[in-house]
Amino acid sequence: MNARPPIGAAAEAGARTPRNGGALPEVLIEVHDLTKVYGTGDMAVHALRGVSLTIRTGEFVAIMGPSGSGKSTFMHLLGCLDHPTSGTYALAGQEVSRLGRDELALVRNKRIGFVFQSFNLLARTTAEENVELPMVYAGVPVQERARRAVEVLQQVGLGDRLDHLPSELSGGQQQRVAIGRALANNAPLLMADEPTGNLDSASSADIMALFRGLNRDHGITVVVVTHDITVAAWAERVVTFKDGLIIDDRPSVEVVPPAVRSAVLAGAAASEVRA
Repeated sequence: MNARPPIGAAAEAGARTPRNGGALPEVLIEVHDLTKVYGTGDMAVHALRGVSLTIRTGEFVAIMGPSGSGKSTFMHLLGCLDHPTSGTYALAGQEVSRLGRDELALVRNKRIGFVFQSFNLLARTTAEENVELPMVYAGVPVQERARRAVEVLQQVGLGDRLDHLPSELSGGQQQRVAIGRALANNAPLLMADEPTGNLDSASSADIMALFRGLNRDHGITVVVVTHDITVAAWAERVVTFKDGLIIDDRPSVEVVPPAVRSAVLAGAAASEVRA
């Protein structure tokens, strides 16, 4: 009798198969036996209990799990926002799990774009200025910042909203600005934490369609943390957490119910019409 393949083997054979039939893309994220413990002694909380995972360049991965499953902690570690208690994390071949604060900030600025549920835009600055902000920290010259900000806002469908303040934009448009900001420094990895949580269903479909376009058309690796199966349905691969462990890792077509997938396809078609 054949042994059951390890967690992730199905995804390796399915979701990670290159679309052009060639060699597998390079590994972008590689974590091994990652743990995170908050507190000590009897008060210790084991948020992650030895997680190992590989994500290749160009994948679109959804991370799911109930509250307290460890998915948000894992997101923070992948985003270089915190250090693991033990284990290793290599991003684009660089071991980052033990870098200092300043070194992590540099990694975040150059290699990772973040999108959050609450948008996190500066209220008194325009869409263009919000997108320019990470380039300011990166030392990009003024003229190049302006050119790049206009370019990415056009890319996310807001070329006619450059001078608008967040208060003058809808929720979906604000999230598009946040995505543009995440793209500003040409980061190869886009991480989104419940990116549709504050949006209506139509705006949610538009944002997820934008993520899919960035992934398919520009090769950006997208990792989305969500509790919503309709959001996970947009991804190629679904990784499920429970009690600080990965309990499932499969192509989304094997995880998402057919009725949900049909609804998402309908939403995608409607999003293309709105675009």
